[in-house]
Amino acid sequence: MRGDMFPLSGEVEIDETYVGGLNRNRHWDKKQDGRGPKWKTPVIGAIARKGNVVCKVIENASAQTMTRFVRQTVDSEVTLVATDEAAGYQKLGRSFRMSSSITRLKMVRSKVHTNNIESFWSLLKRGVIGTYL
Repeated sequence: MRGDMFPLSGEVEIDETYVGGLNRNRHWDKKQDGRGPKWKTPVIGAIARKGNVVCKVIENASAQTMTRFVRQTVDSEVTLVATDEAAGYQKLGRSFRMSSSITRLKMVRSKVHTNNIESFWSLLKRGVIGTYL
């Protein structure tokens, strides 16, 4: 990790995603029933709206893992922490002076949104699909 990128400051968006192939492209004995991230790799990321993006492959999307990532990568004096409603982010208000979460129904409420990190995930996944599938 480069030291000049940490910690992220200002307005920061945090989100997690799952990266992996499509079920229809899996070998017959690796296909899964239904939807879900069973065979996918969880990745968490944080983006400063006027700065850098930090991503990390995580072992699971538990609250402890997600909170540890946020504490390592985001300055405690940020002006805004925008997350979705994932349970792993519920305790962030204790660590940061200002923390906000959004609902999918009210996607954009003034400055509180995760559009930038969602856009990053979209570009990342499109790059992986365009290169490897």
